[in-house]
Amino acid sequence: MTIQWFPGHMAKARREVTEKLKFIDVVIELLDARVPLASRNPMIDEIVSHKPRLILLNKADLADPSLTEKWKVYFEAKGAHVLAINAQTGKGIDQIPGACKLLATAMLEKMKARGMKPRAIRAMILGIPNVGKSTLINRLASKRTAQVGDRPGVTKKQQWIKVGKELELLDTPGILWPKFEDQVIGYRLAATGAIKDELLDFQDIALFVLKYLQENYPTLIQQRYKVESIPEETVDIFDEIGKKRGFLLGGGYVDYDKVAEVILRELRSGVLGRVTLEIPETFARKG
Repeated sequence: MTIQWFPGHMAKARREVTEKLKFIDVVIELLDARVPLASRNPMIDEIVSHKPRLILLNKADLADPSLTEKWKVYFEAKGAHVLAINAQTGKGIDQIPGACKLLATAMLEKMKARGMKPRAIRAMILGIPNVGKSTLINRLASKRTAQVGDRPGVTKKQQWIKVGKELELLDTPGILWPKFEDQVIGYRLAATGAIKDELLDFQDIALFVLKYLQENYPTLIQQRYKVESIPEETVDIFDEIGKKRGFLLGGGYVDYDKVAEVILRELRSGVLGRVTLEIPETFARKG
């Protein structure tokens, strides 16, 4: 299955982001802590490489905590300022204004040296669909300002939001890129909910997830689905789960659609356990 999603409003959003950059002091890049690199749009690097950047690893409550720490080290080694947060509960977001101020120090000092009156720091929030931008903005603004949805592609236009007196945020629509160079990226994004489910083959994505769990988190499969020993063939795990849960069709055949739906729902909600689908050492070796 080839996974791709690049609606027309995303192409327009890229143009608008480029146009608004001249008004921006700091770029806030929001990533999914479960898939930090898959959720990092390479187009954003091209567009905002010259601006100070704060990387936020959101949904850290759903990610493997030990790997989240490794991902922080990975990005910090590349010169980024990184915070792990949970926009849903608000954990860690109180550090964001201070981090933005730190990153904007050079700009603020330049204004002061010119005798200019201090103003609020202007930050742009960028990220792929469904990574939690609207939830984060509403937390920072302490009110329901941005439209929130549990499906990707809810935010379709830009808007300015005030955060106290020292920070102003420019929300932007989530932007994916036109073509995934590696289809594994598409699978990771599909597994975490960044791509519309209507475009996906759930069985295909669930098999991808199960294979990854089989190799990296076998105990989670055993604990959640009461599988005593992990079969070598990933499809046999499907059968085991289907039988344990009673997801059977006529003739005793396993309902693979139902099994796939449950696996993805429980992965995304965290019911399955705290899982990170990318390991930083793998990318460190690639340079």
